Amino acid sequence: MKNLQEATERICELKGNLVALDALIPAVIDTLSATARARLMASFDAHAEAARTVMLHADISDLVLAAFERDVGRTRAIIQDSRAPEGPARPTGPMDALLLATTRITTFAQSRALTSASGFFFRRAERLFLVSNRHVFADRASAHAPDRIEFGLHTHAQDLTQHALVSLPLYHAGLGQWRGATDSGGEVDVAAIEIPPAQLPADAALQAFDATHLEARDEEVALGDTLAIVGFPLGFHDTVHHLAVARSASVASAYGVRFQRQGCFLTDARTHRGSSGAPVVRRRTHGRSAGSALPWQLLGVHSTRMDMNTRDQAQDESLGLNCAWYADVLLTLTAGA
Repeated sequence: MKNLQEATERICELKGNLVALDALIPAVIDTLSATARARLMASFDAHAEAARTVMLHADISDLVLAAFERDVGRTRAIIQDSRAPEGPARPTGPMDALLLATTRITTFAQSRALTSASGFFFRRAERLFLVSNRHVFADRASAHAPDRIEFGLHTHAQDLTQHALVSLPLYHAGLGQWRGATDSGGEVDVAAIEIPPAQLPADAALQAFDATHLEARDEEVALGDTLAIVGFPLGFHDTVHHLAVARSASVASAYGVRFQRQGCFLTDARTHRGSSGAPVVRRRTHGRSAGSALPWQLLGVHSTRMDMNTRDQAQDESLGLNCAWYADVLLTLTAGA
């Protein structure tokens, strides 16, 4: 580009081209039969997955990934236009309810997507909270300052392709709407924001942890125990059914001891950006929590990878360790009005 004006004109041309393409795609799809739409959907999903795999191994920003996933979802919605004949809901096979308790979070500054993260639902009495890391909602160190978030919800318990996005403002009258905590070690990297019932779709199909999932119930947590970290690494997930993925992990430090006097313990797992805020869970050995479909003990909230500043980048591999904040902080974050 020769100058700023020419660059601006080119950007405007590209916007116009995209709008024209947005008008063309629905027009073409409208001419297709139901059978052709089904073939197009299968082909589109395959090509989108191939593109996603390439991007996950490329050095690109979370903004690009978020824009890609948003447009993939929008295009799928166009192909699945409500004017197409509806068939019966597609039942799913047995599925762990944990996947309906976990959601992908996208942060925004007005209409501009910033980052992708993970979160989960926690219920306290009649109130429902979305839990993630504090640094997802605001992080002074990296100048991360979103003003709202979006998270996903399933709207049909059997047809998991039915999905809706819910937007929550992070500020009201200049005050942050999330709840944070500090302890003797300083700021805890866990935050909870209440979800007003009116914001939820009437047909929302979700699961939520509660205080019973924090109880030990005579199940000792020991060094090396198998855990799962369930979230959206690099935004990756089943984009057809809107489900998170799980990373196998293990307890890597003395559980119950504050690692280096912080309110966290260590896990051994391969993790990536986008997993921030994921629940760290261990499957119950003595059945489910009373009245809950989630047979899991909620041990922590995944935060960041841990490494040594003195590690030789050329000779020494990454430690592969992560920080998980003890989940009992949720009792403080969700207490009271």
